[in-house]
Amino acid sequence: MEKVNIAQHFSMLQETWSSTVVGELNDAAIKLEKLQGEMAWQQNDQKDELFFIVHGRLLMMYHERNIWVEAGEFIVVPKDVAYKLFIPNGVCHVLTIEPQEAVALKICS
Repeated sequence: MEKVNIAQHFSMLQETWSSTVVGELNDAAIKLEKLQGEMAWQQNDQKDELFFIVHGRLLMMYHERNIWVEAGEFIVVPKDVAYKLFIPNGVCHVLTIEPQEAVALKICS
């Protein structure tokens, strides 16, 4: 049982589209991600995923609609829903909670 300094961990992420696992919650990984630009479409067929925006903003793109998510807000992507992230300006710092198996399977481009 240790506390986690989110700002300190984000400062250690040098590259965009890089991430680090900072904790575990039941069968889920708590990750910090530094994002910029656009990633490929993806989806999790097993579990929901949570994206909490710590700094910046991102556009969560779905086939049906798009949603802006700002710093201090979060969005949950239900399982079986395809999504794509787009960060048009600057860098976005995101805390995610997702299934452990998704950590190894996620591919970004």
